[in-house]
This record gives sequence, structure tokens and C-alpha cells, in this order.
Amino acid sequence: MTDAAARGLFAPTKDDGRMNKQDLIRAVAEQTGFDRSDAARLVEAILGKISQTLASGSEVRLARFGRFYVGERKASLGRNPRTGAPLNISTIRRPKFRPAQGLKGLIK
Repeated sequence: MTDAAARGLFAPTKDDGRMNKQDLIRAVAEQTGFDRSDAARLVEAILGKISQTLASGSEVRLARFGRFYVGERKASLGRNPRTGAPLNISTIRRPKFRPAQGLKGLIK
């Protein structure tokens, strides 16, 4: 994908600079010539597959875009801020994203 194509596809469509899923679907439909229902199925399929892959503990690497993976924070001992009493904080697994250099280069 060229820099211009990436900027055109992901350009915000609202005054506040944000893009939601419907904006993304609309942009995909315009860029590809698909009708909106086909573009919606495509976006949903991609997001669903990324979610499934992360749920299984694997990662998704997209060249020149980035890597979706599951990060883990180890269990630790914390303190209750109100009482100061010690408490155990369990292991936390969360989805994370690390952008590729190509994507970082677009954001200056």
C-alpha cells in the first residue's frame, strides 16, 4: 500500500479527527468499489479473525502496518490505596498492538 493510499483509506471523516467502524466501512467501499454490505462483511471478517487469533494466544503480523499480540503482566503484590492493606494482583492478559516502521513513518 502506498503512503497516499494509506492516508486516503484511513483519513478521519469527522470534524474531531476520529474514525469509527462505519467510517472505515464507508472508506473501504469507496476505495475498493464494493457496495457497503460487502465492505461491512469484509471489515467484520478481518476484525473477527484478528480477535479469534488473539483469543487463541497467537499473534497477527501485517507487513508495514504492525503486530497485534497478547501481552501479559505478571502477578504482583499491591496495596489497597484506601487501607494500605496488601493484596494480590493476578496475572493480566490483554491485546496489544505494536506499529511497524512504515506506519510510524506516516504519523509525524
